[in-house]
Amino acid sequence: MCPKQFNYNISEDDVQMLRALAHPLRLRLVKELIKRGTCNVSQLQEVLQIPQSTVSQHLTKLKQTKVVQFQRRGLEVYYKVQDDKVNYLMGTLFA
Repeated sequence: MCPKQFNYNISEDDVQMLRALAHPLRLRLVKELIKRGTCNVSQLQEVLQIPQSTVSQHLTKLKQTKVVQFQRRGLEVYYKVQDDKVNYLMGTLFA
């Protein structure tokens, strides 16, 4: 039996965020975005040395769960992490 009762209100959005971050490659993507700031798919693909289609698929999942934000500039889309919860969580995981 647990000596302390935890009374946290965890929203469905929080659960979805954690599920999205549960994949090792998505963790690497988010870690790089926090480290580098705003990047496009080509920049992330070059840094992580994985196929561009793989980067795009994982960024789509991160967009859907609002882990990353995006901005279209001409033909390119740039991604960044701006959510305080995500930054805090990643800081805790990789401290």
